[in-house]
Amino acid sequence: MAQPVTKNSSYCLSEANSTFQRIGLIANASKTESTSLLKEAATFLASRGKLIFTEPETGQLSDLHCPILSSPLELARNVDILLVFGGDGTILRVVRETEGVNTPVLGINAGRLGFLTAIPGNHLAEALERLLKGEYSIEHRPLIEAIGTSMGQPMQLQAMNDFVISRGASQRMIELELSVNGELVTVYRCDGLIVSSPTGSTAYSLSAGGAIIAPNAEVFCITPICPHTLSNRSLVLNLDATIQVHVVDEKTDTTVAADGQVQLNLSSEDYVIVRKSSRSVHLVQLHGNTFFQTVRKKLNWSGSTV
Repeated sequence: MAQPVTKNSSYCLSEANSTFQRIGLIANASKTESTSLLKEAATFLASRGKLIFTEPETGQLSDLHCPILSSPLELARNVDILLVFGGDGTILRVVRETEGVNTPVLGINAGRLGFLTAIPGNHLAEALERLLKGEYSIEHRPLIEAIGTSMGQPMQLQAMNDFVISRGASQRMIELELSVNGELVTVYRCDGLIVSSPTGSTAYSLSAGGAIIAPNAEVFCITPICPHTLSNRSLVLNLDATIQVHVVDEKTDTTVAADGQVQLNLSSEDYVIVRKSSRSVHLVQLHGNTFFQTVRKKLNWSGSTV
């Protein structure tokens, strides 16, 4: 039975008898497993009387015999749920292309690690059966945004995982001045700086030595990449903080990247302000699939063998 939640909770449980009638399918064409999973899902859902829709790129992968809407954004606006077949990068791309539309997203893993694509491809039929029975919850994951200047021109980016400010083609370290809520924190000499959301803590930030953060924690994690000062460690801040990064070095090319998918160049006169976005992503999680269960499985945490 669904449990009541407070208005401010990051987790909102569905009604036990809820279901979806209009279902959108998006797949990553570069993932070899996507086509077979797509056909399996379409066949299963059609047998349950569901209306299937897709977008042009996915429509080219398989003969789905369903309406093809003009773009992922139009698809998200016209369905009750999006099933996304691929890896975490596919989820990040779909979130960007749908511009924060509140349509729930369920990720089916046709990639490798997969923290956001919660459903293994070999358990697809079982997962869809549970979805249609209402055995799911919806997690509201905050997006983050970056405003500032790129080569002197105004810029605005949105990310689900992180913003990475790093050196470009040059092999030299860069200098980045970090301020939080208007107060100077430090000047880093490093290869770059990662500002991640709670969701993004298990992405690049984790690889750079950052902390694993539960997705319902309302915090940023700032992690330097290969800092020259060994005492520089990850910094955890309230998600309401305003983070400003100024490029100090005049001689080294610098870039800012959103989720590793959109990249802009920065000059020594540029600055980047990162803050919580007013938008969020609604991720569908089947009952029993928890964050720590995913961490144990994906990171091979076996515990003590003694």
